Amino acid sequence: MVDMSTELGPLRLKNPLVAVSGTFGYGEDYGEMLPPDTFGAVVVKGTAPEPWCGNPPPRICETPSGMLNAIGLQNPGVKRVIAEYLPVLEELDTTVVVNVVGRTVEDYVRVAEELTGVGGVDALELNISCPNVEAGGMAFGTSPAAVESLVAEVRRVTDLPLLVKLSPNVTDIGQIARAAERGGADIVSLINTLLGMEIDVQSARPVLGNTVGGLSGPAIRPVALRCVWQVREATDLPILGMGGVACARDVIAFMLAGASAVGMGTMIFSDPSLPGTVLRDLQQWYEREGRPTVGAAHAERSEGM
Repeated sequence: MVDMSTELGPLRLKNPLVAVSGTFGYGEDYGEMLPPDTFGAVVVKGTAPEPWCGNPPPRICETPSGMLNAIGLQNPGVKRVIAEYLPVLEELDTTVVVNVVGRTVEDYVRVAEELTGVGGVDALELNISCPNVEAGGMAFGTSPAAVESLVAEVRRVTDLPLLVKLSPNVTDIGQIARAAERGGADIVSLINTLLGMEIDVQSARPVLGNTVGGLSGPAIRPVALRCVWQVREATDLPILGMGGVACARDVIAFMLAGASAVGMGTMIFSDPSLPGTVLRDLQQWYEREGRPTVGAAHAERSEGM
């Protein structure tokens, strides 16, 4: 078997496939159908200082080649996560990243403080890009100054590796990535969902209870790939790329664009066996073509100019 391990900043993953936040619960949702240690890393659901009930239903809407969600970051709060979920995650043969959410900078700092030193937590992902909450989320992630300040405040209270999850709903994602780097980020993850909506023409009303939600799935893959490319050009931070990944060739494309590891999310809903298939196909690619060089497409472009 070819070694498919990869280094994502200070994290070493046994393979480059990552279960992205919001699609895999706290590692227990799929049971034996999709064991968490299938992945090189698992990013668990967004975790807040206190329990969040999320948005009113309907929360999910299927779209062509994707879906809209307006879950609203429903979660049980950090204390329950530490007491009930992390002991189980600690036993897994995979890297565990906890996604951190908040309405204020102080919320992010509090969660980071509580998770630092807790067994089973290998890194934190600061979610500054969720498009379907009223406060926090994307409100932080669209301002370089706010991004730099938030990351710096969290950096002061934890020595855990910090991933910062970026939004595509900005004019210049490279500028946001540089702000995260200045604040002390170790890794950037991108992209979060695109802001979208759907209308029921029979009722003449928005389908989602929150009116708008986050678009994910294969429809957003070209946007995600473009964002990874631009961030690779703008910063030297390691990248966890994601957005519409459905096959091994998608994983390879993200790596060539600059991602050291690649996340899967929405497609797991439609086919929980898909990650296993992707890893088998990726193994065959490594055996046949060799390990893809991260960011190699940039070098090819430079040579052709």
